[in-house]
Order: sequence, then C-alpha cells, then structure tokens
Amino acid sequence: MKFHLSEEQELIQDSIRRTLEDACPPERRRAIIATDDDFDPVVWQALMELGVGGLSLPTEHGGSGLGLLDAALAMEIVGYQGSPAPLLGHLLAGLALAGSDNEAAKAKYLPGLADGSLIGAFAVGDGWEPASWTPTVSGNMVSGVVRFVGGAARAGLFVVGIQGGGLVAVESGEGVSIASVATSDPTRPLSTVTFANAPCTPLGDADLGQKVFDAGLVLLAADALGGAQRCLDLSVDYAKTREQFGVIIGQFQAVKHQLANMALEVEPARALVWYAAYAADAGLPDSSRVAAQAKAHLADRFTSVTRAAVQAHGGIGYTWEYDLQLWFRRALFDRAYLGAPSLHRERAAVMAGW
Repeated sequence: MKFHLSEEQELIQDSIRRTLEDACPPERRRAIIATDDDFDPVVWQALMELGVGGLSLPTEHGGSGLGLLDAALAMEIVGYQGSPAPLLGHLLAGLALAGSDNEAAKAKYLPGLADGSLIGAFAVGDGWEPASWTPTVSGNMVSGVVRFVGGAARAGLFVVGIQGGGLVAVESGEGVSIASVATSDPTRPLSTVTFANAPCTPLGDADLGQKVFDAGLVLLAADALGGAQRCLDLSVDYAKTREQFGVIIGQFQAVKHQLANMALEVEPARALVWYAAYAADAGLPDSSRVAAQAKAHLADRFTSVTRAAVQAHGGIGYTWEYDLQLWFRRALFDRAYLGAPSLHRERAAVMAGW
C-alpha cells in the first residue's frame, strides 16, 4: 500500500502553486479583498486553464475523470496561497451534478462547470447537516431562504439542499435574489440567497445530498491543512530573520519548541485528510465518519496553529499590514463553515456507535 502521492498528484499541486504565485501575488490578493468580492477573472481563468474546475468531473463532459482526493489536493494549495476564488462551492456543485442520475442536467451544466464558464455555488444554509435543510419544492419550483452561501454573487448555477436532504439545481435569475452578509474572511464573502418559486431541476435524493455534504467537509479540511502549513512556513521564515537582543530568534530554545509543536500539529493531520478523500473515492463504509473527523480535527489544528503563528511573530502578527491575519481569518471561516468541530465530533461518535 502506498502512503504518498503519485508523481501526477505532486505535479497537480506544484502546477497550481506556481500558477497562483504568478496570478495572485500578495499585492494582488490585497487588491481583490479590498473590493469585497471573492472573484478575480485573472485568478479564476488561471485555475480553470489548469483544469481545476473539472478535476473530479467525468471526461465525457469535459472533466479530468479524477477523484475527490485530487480536488482536495487542489484545495490544499488554494488554502496555502489564501487565494480569493469561489472554488469550494463550484467544486461541490460539480460533484453534485456528476453524482446525479439526471443525464439531461449533466449534459447541460457539467461542460460549463468543467471549463469555468459557468460558476457553481452550493447552498445549504446555516443548519449545515442535510436533515436541517429547509427549502421546499412544489412541482418544478423551489422556495426558501438559504444563509451563508459562498460565491453567490457570481454564480450562474446553485445546487440547493432541500427538505429531506435531496438536491436541486437552480439557475441564477428568475426567482433568485441575493444579499451579501458580513464575514470574517475577506477572501470568501458570503450571501443570503432567497429562492421564491425559482425553477429547479431535481438532481438526487438524500444519499446524494449526504455524499456531497461529506465531500464539502473533506475539501474544507484540505483548505485548513494548506492554511496551517502556510502559517507554519511563515513562522519558520520569520524566525530565521527576526533579531532580538542581537540574536536571530530562531536560535532561542523556546521558539524552536514552539515551531516544533506547530509542525507536530500540521504534519500528522495530512494523512487524515488524504484518507478521508480516499475513503470517499473508494466508497468505503467509514467515509462519512472520517469526513466528519477530518473537518473537526483540521479546523481545530488550523485555529491552533494560526494562534501560535501570531505569538511567534510578536507584535507584527497582529497587524493588518502583515498577511498572517488573512490566514487567521481563513481559519475562523473553515472552523465555522459547514458546522463546528463539536458538531462533527458528535456525528462521528454516533456513527462509530459510541
């Protein structure tokens, strides 16, 4: 059994990393978030030209035919770079369509999602779990209010969680209204979306809804892994250059211990994210449970590492001018979105029969 990435998977991550470094350097990232918009055509086009939008979509509809693991590897690099892009909802919308048995909907929407010409959003509301989804369907119309939807302002297609845990597809426009809401993470603005007798297309029942929700947990865990690694790298680089009392602070034993503890939080968590994505791709019986565990554990680790990184940087770590604050805000988002760690630990315990 292999416990490392393939050469192709390493190439995917390296290509995305280099592309985002070129397309979204720190000064451009700051300019984007100053607009209160999570969409930048340069960043989006760069990601789509690499095929990120269609990584997990079938080849017959323009995708790469890969799995959730490959999408998670992409999300890890996006989290590492802190790039403003509505990628999470877009990937989940694509996974919902790909997992549907509605062939007409697949043919209509998947090619646009794969090449990025159609931006997707995942709308499930702040109850998060499929059992709490509230929009209702009557005939071919859906109605309801969904809070905290990412990428809504630019989305051309919404995948909406409905009562009973199923999913429907709704095109932006008729019967759809959007209002922005305040959020802690400027790289990922959220909106409240109201569906008022909006035309919809059924995609699948509660089984599909749960699978896509679990995929969202894995992708958030991957984003948190990338963000935590970035905070660790920033702290190590800072400790190599910052002087105190005429000495580089990285030579102080207390700082070495702090950095070592941060590394011990990040590196062992990597296997949990990879396994959660692999379990979903392989259809293993524990896939839903490990997705919940991955989301809970990585959200806590990301928060813990960002706090330690701020301490390691001292006063500069608290300032708006230094980019560390962007990953601190991203950690708060990853912790709350799709459910807090306590929620998913309880779910994992119940699924394990505790």
